[in-house]
Amino acid sequence: MTNDKNLSTEQQEELLKILKTRFEKNMDRHQEIEWNDVQARLEKYPGKLWSLNEMEKTGGEPDFVEYDYSTDEYVFYDCSPESPKGRRSVCYDRAGLESRRKYKPENTAIDMATDMGIELLTEEQYRTLQEFGDFDMKTSSWVQTPSDIRERGGALFCDYRYGHVFVYHNGASSYYSTRGFRGLLRV
Repeated sequence: MTNDKNLSTEQQEELLKILKTRFEKNMDRHQEIEWNDVQARLEKYPGKLWSLNEMEKTGGEPDFVEYDYSTDEYVFYDCSPESPKGRRSVCYDRAGLESRRKYKPENTAIDMATDMGIELLTEEQYRTLQEFGDFDMKTSSWVQTPSDIRERGGALFCDYRYGHVFVYHNGASSYYSTRGFRGLLRV
């Protein structure tokens, strides 16, 4: 990897191989799209490949799950069975982190997502993800939080238990070893 957030040719080839294998293994997530179209789009945007690689490195197992016709974008979600391991034990955002007096975690979900060039899933997107499998049956994931909740110090997270998506709240300063965040990338 170089400083300008591009992957080497070898890294690009390896990542595309991983993504193609995952794509072919999970055809129920994208029945009407051909891999060659996805790959051609990815190759046009090396910065997006870098972001996908960051998702992969942190355990997100990104996969193409949606084509947004209104914006002509391919959308990748983190599809790891549990909240990505490399993104757990984080507060929701910088304000939450700064409000902690002690035992501060190293990072926040919002800061990590921004650094990776991805977005946190919304509650609706989290529910959409569950249509493709059972995710976060042992962990939980921060999701985008409406500003009126955040202004009061709270933040939202979701998990999947008993065949249902549950949406909960916590203080944005909280963090747990089993809570991380799931992201998405538009290409």
